[in-house]
Amino acid sequence: MQVKWSGRFEGYSFAHFKKDLLSGIIVGIIAVPLAMSFAIASGVNPEYGIYTAIIAGILISIFGGSKFQIGGPTGAFVPILLGIVLVYGYENLLIAGLMAGIMLVLMGVFKLGTLIKYIPRPVTVGFTAGIAIIIFAGQIGNFLGLSNMEQHEKFHMNIIEIASNIGTINFYSVLIAIISLTMIIITPKFLPKIPGALVGILVSSLVAVLFLQGQVTTIGSTYGAIPNTLPQFQIPEITIERIYMLIGPAFVIAMLGGIESLLSAVVADGMTNSKHHSNRELIGQGIANIVTPFFGGIPATGAIARTATNIKTGATSPMSGIIHGIFVLLTLLILAPFAVHIPLASLAPVLMIVAWNMSERHHFSHILKLKSGDSLVLVITFLLTVFTSLTLAVEVGLVLAVVLFAKRMSEMLVVSKVLPNLEEDGSKLKPQMVSDLHDCPQISVYTIEGPLFFGAAQTFEQSILNTINYRPDVFIMRLGKVPYIDSTGEEYFRSIVKNFKSNGGEVFVTGVKPSLEEMLRRSGLYDLIEERNFYQNTGEAITAAFDYINIKKCIGCKHLAFKECQVLSQGEGDKL
Repeated sequence: MQVKWSGRFEGYSFAHFKKDLLSGIIVGIIAVPLAMSFAIASGVNPEYGIYTAIIAGILISIFGGSKFQIGGPTGAFVPILLGIVLVYGYENLLIAGLMAGIMLVLMGVFKLGTLIKYIPRPVTVGFTAGIAIIIFAGQIGNFLGLSNMEQHEKFHMNIIEIASNIGTINFYSVLIAIISLTMIIITPKFLPKIPGALVGILVSSLVAVLFLQGQVTTIGSTYGAIPNTLPQFQIPEITIERIYMLIGPAFVIAMLGGIESLLSAVVADGMTNSKHHSNRELIGQGIANIVTPFFGGIPATGAIARTATNIKTGATSPMSGIIHGIFVLLTLLILAPFAVHIPLASLAPVLMIVAWNMSERHHFSHILKLKSGDSLVLVITFLLTVFTSLTLAVEVGLVLAVVLFAKRMSEMLVVSKVLPNLEEDGSKLKPQMVSDLHDCPQISVYTIEGPLFFGAAQTFEQSILNTINYRPDVFIMRLGKVPYIDSTGEEYFRSIVKNFKSNGGEVFVTGVKPSLEEMLRRSGLYDLIEERNFYQNTGEAITAAFDYINIKKCIGCKHLAFKECQVLSQGEGDKL
């Protein structure tokens, strides 16, 4: 009997399983060295990275919102996790990861997944490039084989640490690192289907074991043996004090994890012409990060490079991600005893290449060349990420981006005093028709174009007050091109309306869209202006305006601004 699949496994068959099996194994091969490298760079034992790849990798594939997402430890988390370990310790990192998982689930439940897409590109490129710099610099010590190195939370302190210990350089480690780096670079050119990182680690480790035994620092000499057993279930000690203390770090993990996972899912969509479910993806990431800490694993998210590899090798469903986790588990059980012989210098080039690939250097260069407000946001976010913290960098980057956006939007607001061009058919209203010699003293017509919000509200008020040299009897505002009015814009709008009405004038409004009308009703402006003063088009409003003006003032008027003025100026008001 044939099994009928539904949802993300709809139409699944044995042929699909064979493709997923191959993809899962290939991605699993890539994941093993990366998992250990990311764990070590994050300040924890290498096996915790492997536990993360196993448990989080499987859970993200089962519960996530993308068919092709591969989850696990990633380079983006390295500086964040290292900082938490150095300040709070490993056990508190587990609690922070658990709290971040809960936050991600809540973000998904409350459908906040779509909001992450509003984070400006310069901010994501800036902090990603900053993270890449931190990862790269963090591996210089292992590449050079420096001894007596102490890890610091701040980037500049680590650079000082490298400089002060440069005299302890180990040329055997440099040789091993160069061999690993060379193999990583040339393997894809000659053996494109074999992961370069795996070849680099294997070849350089073999050289170290055969010719440089005891001459270079290894995983075993630094962290001891890696247990080839299943990860043990453990419950960290959670207290109210720890929860309060770790809310900040947990929020950073949740935000970065959410951003990275959804970016990875978007990349997968582009490669497969599919569509992920952003809120379900956040829930899946959250579940994985809730469960993983109970087995000693570190925070995880979607891995863009491994997800892309998964797709390129023929994956068809989340099954490939599940198989990838199982493969990593089998590797742990079978090959863990051999991992102790891997030199740290062999892993350093792996992370350096990861940093190079994630640096967004092309996008960084492109945005920088624009020499615009986006360039400023990019540079500030980048520098703050490197020299302060990711939290401050994202906060400042977002605020600066919003301020610059508000400034640009305020410049888009156009307030024009207009009059009809009586020489054209249809008498279209144009700003160039208004002059000192051609302007109606009793009826003022203004065209407002653009959003009337906090950044443009004062400009709106000043533009009107600066161009009205006398108080007209009727003030007509054409709002057909105003998509939105916020509370600040509404307050300035109300002030103008009250000002005109208090001096005996009337305010007419034309062309209001249904959404804007609803806002005016809710704010009370609709009632203040009065329903009878709203018109579909300006022609109707101008015609109605002549019922309010003092016709006697029109006799002998030289402006002749409207078609009715020719009759009125000759004292023939009864003909209207």
